[in-house]
Amino acid sequence: MRADIVDKVRSAGVVGAGGAGFPTHVKLQFDVQRVLANGASCEPLLSSDPYLMEHRSGLVLDGLLTAMDCTGSEKGTICLKSKHARALAALKDKILENGYAGRIDVFELEDFYPAGDEFILVNEVLGKIVPEGGIPLNVQVVVSNVESLLNISRAMAGTPVTDRYLTVCGEVNQPVICKIPIGTPVSAAIELAGGPKISDYGIVMGGPMMGKVLTDGSEPITKTTSGIIVLPPNHNVIRDKRRSLDQMRFIAKSACTQCSRCTDLCPRYLIGHALEPHKIMRHLAYNPGMTGEVLEDALICSECGVCEKFACPMMLSPREINAAVKQKLLKDGIKREPKRETYQVSIFNDTRKIPIKRLMERLAVANYDTHPPFYEGKIQVKKVSIPLQQHLGGPALPVIKAGDRVKKGDLIGEIPEGALGARVHTSIDGVVESVSDKVVIKQ
Repeated sequence: MRADIVDKVRSAGVVGAGGAGFPTHVKLQFDVQRVLANGASCEPLLSSDPYLMEHRSGLVLDGLLTAMDCTGSEKGTICLKSKHARALAALKDKILENGYAGRIDVFELEDFYPAGDEFILVNEVLGKIVPEGGIPLNVQVVVSNVESLLNISRAMAGTPVTDRYLTVCGEVNQPVICKIPIGTPVSAAIELAGGPKISDYGIVMGGPMMGKVLTDGSEPITKTTSGIIVLPPNHNVIRDKRRSLDQMRFIAKSACTQCSRCTDLCPRYLIGHALEPHKIMRHLAYNPGMTGEVLEDALICSECGVCEKFACPMMLSPREINAAVKQKLLKDGIKREPKRETYQVSIFNDTRKIPIKRLMERLAVANYDTHPPFYEGKIQVKKVSIPLQQHLGGPALPVIKAGDRVKKGDLIGEIPEGALGARVHTSIDGVVESVSDKVVIKQ
């Protein structure tokens, strides 16, 4: 059974839809005690996961059961916030209706950030601590986003991943949740939401905390695109993500007070990891270059953004600095060994959780929290640009060439032999226009 499930999930190109895109078929090859369905809808403003749990609950549950069967897990738990009352009701009804109550339960999370971080989720639900530099498999757990589970269910029927559910919101005329072909330019998603309200704007792909700022709307939507947020160009979310490392180091040297609030509120520090962002800030401010043992701690940073968007009274950017340091260390092949053998959750963990409402106020995005409807209209996309790398690992190898005619669901990128990766499929019917690090297909 396992080999068949893994092969179908691999063939369909299923990856983690809620994070960096870890190939799902790899996770399913291990025995675990519990499978957690991550429906925490972690980032502010993003609401496609609650929509799927409410309106596609059958597919989500089918995918969860498949993951449980594949990993030998006797129990599965769907994790979502209590505030998503309709999604909770739909899931509970479907569990009872299908007789799953003995194998699947629901865990209701408080409305805090980052509840959807898989390390935090494992600790909240099971009381276990994933070790530094580790993954949930280290504690006999698989965590899978609810859209990934939906894609697992479809994979079992032979349907590959060709579309993505996402939220389009912010300074748009009609915020929506939509299902859109992968490779569609971001600008088309914005037009689907009635277009921008303002003539000059910036675009965030993902959430306001961990998303990236785009230079324009030509960037394609991928398997891991959870949201598109349109904001004024001088908005704090946009501004802070555009600073260079040199600018951040200069500001840190002149303004960082070493108050340690970034460490005090760091979610990874609070579950016992040896990560202290204020020490990284101090080291970089007063030491030339990018060397030093303390900098290696950046490798265990989740880049959740609590330090810079909520904790720092001087509005500095520990998260962006950690991300830059991490990128440099990984490029140099530097690894960080765990500094602790045992972990202890901080006694302050419960009292230092970040309430989503307060976080949205701090980010100045509360007025965009509209819980938009699903777009029911027909989406017509004439041209897509599909990246061959939408996942952790190596890019897929193209198996088509310019001039080939393809249909939606056809394989266009194969996993390199012996490599970590994921297959890529076309999302529309058409003719291959060009092949590089992306495959451009035009109807």
